[in-house]
Amino acid sequence: MTIKEKLQSLGIVVPKMAPKGVGNYVSWTVSNNILYTSGQLPWKNGEFGVLAYTGRVGSDLNIKEGYECARICAINAISQLIDAVRDLERVKKIIRLDCHIQAAEGFKDHSDVLDGASDVMNQVFGERGIHTRSAIGIYQAPLNVPVIVYLIAEID
Repeated sequence: MTIKEKLQSLGIVVPKMAPKGVGNYVSWTVSNNILYTSGQLPWKNGEFGVLAYTGRVGSDLNIKEGYECARICAINAISQLIDAVRDLERVKKIIRLDCHIQAAEGFKDHSDVLDGASDVMNQVFGERGIHTRSAIGIYQAPLNVPVIVYLIAEID
């Protein structure tokens, strides 16, 4: 099954246009066959300016909503992959997911939130999707987003 077929079978709709950055930077770059994305935000349906969620996980959002937020960020990261390589079959390996979680004081379930992004990569890319990761709690995030996901992938 191709990655495109896998996305369809999972009911995952990837935005047709990769979300643009909100500052003076590029959304992705490639160096020596390694693709790095800038932080992916939870844009609703990939639409710039329309956030699916805002606030802090652990006070404004529960873990399930944080998980969904990370999932949306991962789907937006896949959109960046498509923008960069055109054909997802060129993705050899998802190397790493890094995540910043705007969390309430005392929140300790960062890993459960990041599972939303990890599950997408593992389901969509199979063996090629198994990755390393880090989930870091932060006090304040740009645009008051609860989750920001960064992706590093090897491409051919």
